[in-house]
Amino acid sequence: MIELDFYGTLVAASLVLLLGRGLVARVGFLRSYNIPEPVAGGLVVAVLLLILRTVDIEVRFDTSLQTPLMLAFFATIGLSADLASLKKGGRIVGIFLLAVIGLLVVQNAMGIGLATLLGLDPLMGLLTGSITLAGGHGTGAAWGAVFIEKYGLASASELALASATFGLVLGGLIGGPVARLLIKRVQVPGCSPQQAPRLPKGFEQPNKERSITPFSFVETLALIAVSLLAGNLLNGLLHGTAFELPTFVCVLFVGVVLRNSLSALGLYQVFEREVSVLGNVSLSLFLAIALMSLKLWDLAALALPIFIILAVQALVMALFAIFVTFRVMGSNYDAAVLAAGHCGFGLGATPTAIANMQAVTQRYGPSQIAFLVVPMVGAFFIDIVNVIVIKLYLALPFFAAV
Repeated sequence: MIELDFYGTLVAASLVLLLGRGLVARVGFLRSYNIPEPVAGGLVVAVLLLILRTVDIEVRFDTSLQTPLMLAFFATIGLSADLASLKKGGRIVGIFLLAVIGLLVVQNAMGIGLATLLGLDPLMGLLTGSITLAGGHGTGAAWGAVFIEKYGLASASELALASATFGLVLGGLIGGPVARLLIKRVQVPGCSPQQAPRLPKGFEQPNKERSITPFSFVETLALIAVSLLAGNLLNGLLHGTAFELPTFVCVLFVGVVLRNSLSALGLYQVFEREVSVLGNVSLSLFLAIALMSLKLWDLAALALPIFIILAVQALVMALFAIFVTFRVMGSNYDAAVLAAGHCGFGLGATPTAIANMQAVTQRYGPSQIAFLVVPMVGAFFIDIVNVIVIKLYLALPFFAAV
């Protein structure tokens, strides 16, 4: 057993990012199919750890930094949300949200149908639907406990975590290829010689240089810290009430309120370049730690019927992004980037969605609409609508008899 402490894990995560960057730069397949750098490096390390485990060598990481990094990322999403811009994109956000709800319904129907067809408990099909795929590890763990206590479904928690892990891996792998296929059908917006190149906003192109100063960097760091503190306090106040929300949603909400309140009062204008830098650093390190610490042997332990259900769900996600998300969002370049993002949080999580879109925009060019819509829907609305969809399914007479 090899255990890495906080500092060792931070070093390992940094090396994973450097490895991923080198792999994407040198391996044409990864670059052509827009595989995010943290995903490339993290999966290579996860596979190496799986091989080491076969010779009785196990490596454990200190993942205590993972949650603060995730929350810091969502704080920067909130601090980047200009309500004036969101009003302009209100219709687009609404259309994308409808597409997202459509996928949640399809995922659950597919999971229940396949589970029944394969002779499994239909509750297992629901667990391999939107609960773990769109919901991720946190939602999966919560509902797994409910299924054990209320429905007596043995091993529900283990199944939920393994399914969420499968979704996280596939969400980071299929988004790039889906975008590559779709971009072949559209005209990618370019910059004419007469136009000055536009500095990318927010999270669009993380490798573009952005001028910053030490003092403004500290100001932005303070805003993120306030968002984390107030978001955790808000989460504590809402805990156990009908309005309870995940911590990251509270942090994001505080970020939105903080940014727009300071702007409306004329006290401070958030410096988006620092926000994007800190947000991208948090996102990259979070994904590196999450992926390099994946226990791939949990996936290998999945029974064949469950693996079949999850594999079909991944295929359904790709087809839904191509034939539904892309078309309803306008069948253009922005729609292709949105489709890549939908694959990310439709199977994994919002950070995976952002990484997918960054891999695409870094190569083909920015998409302001995609980086406006996906963070808000993927981080804020999806958890709310997912709970509603899940409860509606559980209210069906079909489950009442279970």
